[in-house]
Amino acid sequence: MDFTVLTLFPELINSFFEHGMIQRGIDKKLITGNCVNVRDFSTDRHHKVDDKPYGGGSGMLMKPEPLKAAIEMAKEKSPCSKVVLMTPQGARFNQNKAFEMASRNKGLIFICGRYEGIDERVYTTMIDEEISIGDYVMTGGELASMVIIDSVARLIPGLLGCSESFKSDSFIDDRLEYAQYTRPEEFEGLKVPDVLLSGNHEKIRLWRKRSSLQRTFLKRPDLLEKGKLSDEEKQIVTRWCQELEDLVQ
Repeated sequence: MDFTVLTLFPELINSFFEHGMIQRGIDKKLITGNCVNVRDFSTDRHHKVDDKPYGGGSGMLMKPEPLKAAIEMAKEKSPCSKVVLMTPQGARFNQNKAFEMASRNKGLIFICGRYEGIDERVYTTMIDEEISIGDYVMTGGELASMVIIDSVARLIPGLLGCSESFKSDSFIDDRLEYAQYTRPEEFEGLKVPDVLLSGNHEKIRLWRKRSSLQRTFLKRPDLLEKGKLSDEEKQIVTRWCQELEDLVQ
């Protein structure tokens, strides 16, 4: 899968492509990571990429000419890629969107705006989709694009060390991930739950499902409203409620 980022700060993106899981994916040729400096497409001697907005107002806007040329070049190299603008006005990114992007496997071209945004004429003619990672404003789209690339890339088959890793992630089936432990068995007086040391896979599975439900209920109860509890989950919740009732009596 091709990931291309159009930015005024290529050093941020290049560093991201050169480390960790993303670098391993590139080395294994499961993904590609390309960074395009929009400033390279400016035609004036000062390499200017911004200007004052018509009608007045604070701040500057990214000029349409260099940005359009950069997008066209990126599309030539990856014709099937979707052009995505990182903007707080976009649709909220979530795990379902990550799965959708990964399954499409056609490539993504990210436009990282700066200043007060981009010229509307580029937005209306060259952008396929707008995405936001949250209801807040940052100085540019670089961090947001890296968030999405990281989230999508890890879903590409073969990229993670364990192909089953993402199946237990938080937000899968609208549940948070269960609690996890590693060595040592006891740390500062706190012990690993006995069931995780039992070797009984069915008991471990049920414990993890209960832990996932408890975490979701306590930290993100809104997620439980999205889907009905399964019969097994209902039994787990019923037992949990009975245990809580016994504690307060």
